[in-house]
Amino acid sequence: MLHRRPSRARQLGLLLATGAIALLSACSTLDQSHPPQLARQASWVVLPFANHTETPLAGQRAEAIAQALLSAQGVGQVRRTPATTQQEALFGAGDAQRSEDALAWAREQKIRYALAGSVEEWRYKVGVDGEPAAGVTLQILDVATGDTLWSGSGGQSGWSREALSAVAQKLIRKLLQSGLAGSR
Repeated sequence: MLHRRPSRARQLGLLLATGAIALLSACSTLDQSHPPQLARQASWVVLPFANHTETPLAGQRAEAIAQALLSAQGVGQVRRTPATTQQEALFGAGDAQRSEDALAWAREQKIRYALAGSVEEWRYKVGVDGEPAAGVTLQILDVATGDTLWSGSGGQSGWSREALSAVAQKLIRKLLQSGLAGSR
């Protein structure tokens, strides 16, 4: 029996397949509703994010990333709520009241849209590699009515040498791009 050496095309195919498998190991999952028609140059506010993790201040970290990315998407003026509505309570106590206070403030300011959110995961996984993992849910709200215009949720993990904030930034960017896809 003759032993034939694999062709160059087959070797290249195997190399590409191996690379694809490696890329999938740092994966993400996204679910989102259909993007609404939004007035792109309208005013926005980033509401306090709920922190459903054991990581202190994860909500505020995600808020800061979301505000920067929302501005980078070219929407109108983006504001954060006053510090009195942002204070993150231990174990998420008062999240609903903080959001209601922030939404009332946004109505007084005549802001058009609000970005609300929650953080479900914000950690480095335990194990040999310690991969970063983030899980975030975002909603775009009509400030005047309080109606949810769009919602999206996702989780993403990264490589062991990648920063948790970088993984979260990629995830929040993907979600925001989806939510703003119908902007005009």
